[in-house]
Amino acid sequence: MQSFLLRVDRFSTWIGKTFAWCAVGLTLLISWEVFSRYVLNRPHAWVLDAQIMLYGTMFMTAGAYTLSKNGHVRGDVLYGFFQPRTQAIIDLTLYILFFLPGIVALTWAGWIYAGESLAIREQTFSAEPLPLYPFKYIIPLAGITLLLQGLVEIVRCVQCIKAGEWPSREQDVEEVDVEKLKEMVHVQDADIQALDQVVVAKEGKA
Repeated sequence: MQSFLLRVDRFSTWIGKTFAWCAVGLTLLISWEVFSRYVLNRPHAWVLDAQIMLYGTMFMTAGAYTLSKNGHVRGDVLYGFFQPRTQAIIDLTLYILFFLPGIVALTWAGWIYAGESLAIREQTFSAEPLPLYPFKYIIPLAGITLLLQGLVEIVRCVQCIKAGEWPSREQDVEEVDVEKLKEMVHVQDADIQALDQVVVAKEGKA
């Protein structure tokens, strides 16, 4: 079971990292449009629509990736003080009451929405229209990946309730913990203060 859960984690990670390249596309597209608009005096009406679609694609497909890393922001400040079993009970309740109905509805409605868009070959409302229906298929894709990852998280909640501790998950890039970094390089606060004094003294002499 654990190997299956980790495989789903890896799949969600792959989806997130693949569509993260949209950020590169956005950067190049915006840079090119700025150059074309202000240097060549040749603006393009379709660029704004393309930017919105790229950003929307990246945002929607990041959901399952973030969930697989347990990276979504929690509104309850007390959650971190609870025992793992209590955390799992809270998570399981919320997954069943809110997550599953919401994501199933998103996936179902998104599929119908995308199908209707494809049927009429929907385009953007622009002087230079772009096809809109391929982008709308991102909605059910994001819903399916979120639903799959959510089911994995539900299994993890059940395992935690039984075992009293959270099972392992795929690790990825995390924010730098300054205190842990200090421990790794064996640096104390006193060392940093001494270094600051040396730098200030040198700047004073300069």
